[in-house]
Amino acid sequence: MNVYDFDKTIYPRDSTAQFYLWCLRRFPGTWLTLPCTAWAFFCLGLRLKPKTQCKQIFYRFLRHVPADAPERFWKEHIKDMCPWYLAQKRADDLVISASPEFLLRPAAEAVGFALLASPVDQATGRYHGENCHGDEKVRRFRAVYGDAPVEGFWSDSRSDTPMARLAAHAWLVDKGKAVPW
Repeated sequence: MNVYDFDKTIYPRDSTAQFYLWCLRRFPGTWLTLPCTAWAFFCLGLRLKPKTQCKQIFYRFLRHVPADAPERFWKEHIKDMCPWYLAQKRADDLVISASPEFLLRPAAEAVGFALLASPVDQATGRYHGENCHGDEKVRRFRAVYGDAPVEGFWSDSRSDTPMARLAAHAWLVDKGKAVPW
């Protein structure tokens, strides 16, 4: 199996940030959470709170977003998937991402890959488990796939080194170009 990170790897941008901006343009209630968003980024930047807690503060905007918003978002943005990924995509591909599972699920269904992502409640923005990042990606992978071999791994971030170590071959992706890890 091949395993991929999602944001800035097989999708060229940060899907959560893009979804947030998309929601601001469509759902006026999301503007009410701008002070929370600013506070979350302030706390994250100064490391005043753990990353997961900062993300939960940021995700408060979801309280003003209808349940079908992720599907509507991906109907507009699925065309932006990286062509290099689509050209090599296989039926057994797995995407493992720190982005919210509810947000990436419609993309996974449209493109046809398995998905492990962060367990965030779409209605409240609260986590129901750990942010799927760094060592947590390996823990989540092992919990579902055990010792299954990873043929290749692609990511844009060195924070994914624990996952890259599981792969026979690993690549760092920068602006659509993959170089050996």
